[in-house]
Amino acid sequence: MQSRDLSSLVVIGVLLGLSLWINFAPDNTWLGRNVAVRLGLDLQGGTQVLLKAADAEVDPDVMQTAAGVIERRVNGLGVAESIVQLSGRDRIIVELPGISAPEQAIETIRGTGKLEFIDTQGQYLQPGVVVRTSGSPNPALLQPAAGQEAAPELGGPIYESITDGADLDTRAVQPRFGGSGTIGNQYAVGFAFTGESARRLETFTAANIQRPMCIVLDNVVFSCPVVQAALLGGSGEITTGTREDAERIFNQLKYGALPVSLQVESSRTISATLGQESVAVSLEAGIIGLTTVVLFMMLYYRLPGVLATVALLIYAAISFALYKMIPVTLTLPGIAGFILSIGLAVDANVLIFGRLKDELRRGRSLRVAVEAGFHEAWPAIRDSSAATLITSFILFMFGNSFGVSLIKGFALTLGLGVLLNLFTAVVFSRTLEWRVRRRVCSS
Repeated sequence: MQSRDLSSLVVIGVLLGLSLWINFAPDNTWLGRNVAVRLGLDLQGGTQVLLKAADAEVDPDVMQTAAGVIERRVNGLGVAESIVQLSGRDRIIVELPGISAPEQAIETIRGTGKLEFIDTQGQYLQPGVVVRTSGSPNPALLQPAAGQEAAPELGGPIYESITDGADLDTRAVQPRFGGSGTIGNQYAVGFAFTGESARRLETFTAANIQRPMCIVLDNVVFSCPVVQAALLGGSGEITTGTREDAERIFNQLKYGALPVSLQVESSRTISATLGQESVAVSLEAGIIGLTTVVLFMMLYYRLPGVLATVALLIYAAISFALYKMIPVTLTLPGIAGFILSIGLAVDANVLIFGRLKDELRRGRSLRVAVEAGFHEAWPAIRDSSAATLITSFILFMFGNSFGVSLIKGFALTLGLGVLLNLFTAVVFSRTLEWRVRRRVCSS
């Protein structure tokens, strides 16, 4: 018993130490990882982008698919609790909370994600040039703006596509941030084509050593490297000069190609939807409620109540560190889920301590009372926690299927809280209760 309790205390101490280290990390950086708190649109505001399909007539199913691709790309950027929804027949609204580079994010979500290698007949093209390819001869970037007449000829020659974007194996798209290369540290994105594209790419590179081959992403020339060796199996790497470019390319390629070209119709900054006064009142209500619960536990259960309060503080520290590490974007519903999980932790302690007092009134020894209290209360704690986890899972899947991000935030924080409660409210409270009682009885 003593060795088990000591091991439990060591584990708790290590977890608490790591949690405090993460929570109070200088510059919000822990072991090279950004652990800054992420707030949702309702608490900090963000950027709203209105995207419009370039095609005059577009199928509603195609727009629905495009919205799904954009949502995956946004999640790839690390922007959780975002809002992606259809507006009318040919528009998509995207709301991004507190991103550091909105222009880069917009380029990532609107790009069609079509990767092509083209044969320029030995000609070098400057990066950034918009080109026509045999796979995409009429790109939206060369289309006339609204109200303008179309040009008699849609600019420039058509370059032969060596690969087809549909043959890109998205499972093989992987980032490489840093590492040694021929020019020092590089950022790169690995890729692989399948089928006919892989065969054509291998054949072309084998026959064109020391000649340029241009890499085109969404009809824009990314680079024109000189072929050094054959790309066997149709796989290779796209190297970039910055991490931001590598992340943008990775997200565009990894999470699927858009089925339709999208143009940015408008982009604006939006403020917090709740306002500072609403947030302050909500926090004040939460503090009052938690203080009332703590006072009740300490006055009614005395020593066990004090231990339960300590367990809640440890729970809060570990939870906050976990939110920063995942990371979880905190919205007001998410904070509500966290506070509700604290209430469930108190409920578990009430069940345990109630059974403990009953056993002591019956004249049982401390050891027997502690064991019986936890043993008798465990089935109720287990069943209620399981029911809450099932509910959280259903809410999360509902929000994931229908784009209701506020429900997802509530479900995520509540579910994580229940799992942590099973550790802090049962393991910690049981260990500390037994050791403190033992010291009191032996003194």
